[in-house]
Amino acid sequence: MVDSRFVSDKSRLLLAAATAVAAVATAGSLYLSLGLGLTPCRLCWYQRILMYPLVVVLGVAAVENRPGVVRTALPLAVPGVAIAAYHSWLQVSQTTCGLGAVSCAQIQYRVFGLTVPNLSLTAFLLVTGLVVAASVKRS
Repeated sequence: MVDSRFVSDKSRLLLAAATAVAAVATAGSLYLSLGLGLTPCRLCWYQRILMYPLVVVLGVAAVENRPGVVRTALPLAVPGVAIAAYHSWLQVSQTTCGLGAVSCAQIQYRVFGLTVPNLSLTAFLLVTGLVVAASVKRS
């Protein structure tokens, strides 16, 4: 039999980790645009719109230990995964993209060999996995 306090602490830890991932992704995107002066493309803006609220949503859920936040977080994280995956695909398969003034296919910056959409995809996948893991009932 698993101690319910342990399950509760584990869920809280997973939600805190998801919050940390979302916060680092948010801070990183702000640094790239405000610190380095990079102009986000339209798909980058969509990813930001989905990532930024996750910091608050997951942070509150971690403090209040609410693994049921999965119903709020996944509608933000899963489309984020899809947009970041599409954006990553554009960068390896296209040379231009007509979605805005800045081409979504243009690689503006790399971190450890990963493009910004690759980093976003990683963050959204981590958040999704951590939130789902926190919501799984353990007996």
